[in-house]
Amino acid sequence: MPLHVVLYQPEIPQNTGNIARTCAATGAILHLIHPLGFRLDEKHLKRAGLDYWQEVTIHEHKSWQAFQETYPRAVCYYLSTKGQRFYTGVNYQPGDFLVFGPETRGLPASILEAAGDRVLRVPMRPGLRSLNLANTVALVLYEALRQISFPGLV
Repeated sequence: MPLHVVLYQPEIPQNTGNIARTCAATGAILHLIHPLGFRLDEKHLKRAGLDYWQEVTIHEHKSWQAFQETYPRAVCYYLSTKGQRFYTGVNYQPGDFLVFGPETRGLPASILEAAGDRVLRVPMRPGLRSLNLANTVALVLYEALRQISFPGLV
């Protein structure tokens, strides 16, 4: 079972393109929750993903509710600077969903509150806002893959 990367209302096409490329390289499934801050045919999105677009599985969801209805039993981990646990303190399993918020505002409070102790963070120096979204996705995704022994990767 592959891991899943979920981008809730992403805003920057270059980040989404880079994340798509990471998903292609790892076999992770990419989920895009609308509304998006760009069109999927934008040249910046395509350029960032290079020629990997045919190698990534992408599912689009009209809303957060539509995503939840499609995957009612999904085990989701939510990345936020508001998380109390480090992303390394989780026992990831095949099929888990890693959920990331939009670049400028992060995941909404309503989603984080419902997530409980599944809200995770990447440690960093105090006083800084956050890491780049594409970098954060790569960091967390590769930790999850490491824990499940990099299935299907060489």
